[in-house]
Amino acid sequence: MLLITAADFADALRECERAALHLEVQDTYETPEESEPFARFLAGEPDDYTWMSEWVALVRETTDRGIAVRRARVVTVPHVDYQRWTLEVSRVNIAAGEEIRYLPRHLVSPDELTVDDWWLLDDRVGFTVFEPGGRWAGVAVTADRNIVDRCRAVWNLVWQRAIPHIEYVENSLR
Repeated sequence: MLLITAADFADALRECERAALHLEVQDTYETPEESEPFARFLAGEPDDYTWMSEWVALVRETTDRGIAVRRARVVTVPHVDYQRWTLEVSRVNIAAGEEIRYLPRHLVSPDELTVDDWWLLDDRVGFTVFEPGGRWAGVAVTADRNIVDRCRAVWNLVWQRAIPHIEYVENSLR
């Protein structure tokens, strides 16, 4: 495995030829980059989402090339504050061209998942690496066929069962 930086990851996304698929399995993240916007959300303050501008531009660039960018979130219900926040923030990702679905954790067996978050970039898997304090440290990338096949199988199962963002939001408000 090779640990790549944020710039290298952006290049890897730009090199995708078919799809960039992201599985998230944690209910909360402690990334310093999100701490201020998350605090604003908790305080009921508005957000202009400028802190997401680089990501939004990269997603638009990728989807404009015809590459699918998809994110599946496995979440515990009832939602923790962080997941309530992602339901709002996801609107920005979706406007940039990303498809996002949610799968309530109780609808999937832990044996059917992986314990780590990862990206499936065509035929490579990049496991998200965080420092102990929560800062994003990079992505550990591998093309090992067994790992890629396992992640693809997990992805297919989760994506099939997951609920598109708009439907999930509508149903969770009932």
